[in-house]
Amino acid sequence: MALSKNQIKLITSLALKKNRDVSSLFVAEGNKLVADLLPLFGCELIAATDEWIAENKDLILSVKPAAVVAASKEEIKKASAQNAPQSVIAVLRKREVRFSEDMLAGSLTLMLDTVQDPGNLGTIIRIADWFGIRNIICSKETADVYNPKVVQASMGAVGRVALHYCDLCAFVDGLKGKYPLFGTFLDGENIYGRSLPQEAIIVMGNEGNGISDALAERITDRLLIPNYPAGEETSESLNVAVATAITCAEFRRRVIAV
Repeated sequence: MALSKNQIKLITSLALKKNRDVSSLFVAEGNKLVADLLPLFGCELIAATDEWIAENKDLILSVKPAAVVAASKEEIKKASAQNAPQSVIAVLRKREVRFSEDMLAGSLTLMLDTVQDPGNLGTIIRIADWFGIRNIICSKETADVYNPKVVQASMGAVGRVALHYCDLCAFVDGLKGKYPLFGTFLDGENIYGRSLPQEAIIVMGNEGNGISDALAERITDRLLIPNYPAGEETSESLNVAVATAITCAEFRRRVIAV
């Protein structure tokens, strides 16, 4: 059975957030990404070459046969958002994760203040997954976790890290000071020279503007990732995903070093 025009239309329509929101569906592309996510999400449709279907019979056992469609490479190319599409595209169902404050206890949590670049968000999700951070609190202006570019950049981590969208200032106020909030600033304290707890919220800001003034007022601990050598003129700032990786690595290093 060939991939129909309606199925191609469904896949391409999910590039838009409004369509993902209405349908509660999203797209994953590529052999490894689909293999990673298929066991973690319900599946609405798989469009794949005959070769991929033959090689992944065990992987698609849980998928209804009618949802698995053999497609030519040309049909996959028409449906794909990638410049060089691989052998499979999957339409998956979003997973609803209810937030509980208990999720913060005894762990590190990331908070993202208007991180708008999908590639950055996907990379940050991947970083969180690497460092065992299972929850990310996002401002409503942060990129959509199910944006195809976010899903692609997360390299499967979107299936293991939960994102929760809310008003960040109201969220922090509701915590009533139970957890320290760490943020990176140019006037902060050197991250390599101060103590870092195992239980905290790490706040990362917008690519161009950093952490908003309203949220910055609520930060309890201001950190600096120093350039090297000190005092020498360098780039104005670090990419937010890079800064997230450095910060998370330093928090985790303290745990490992104990």
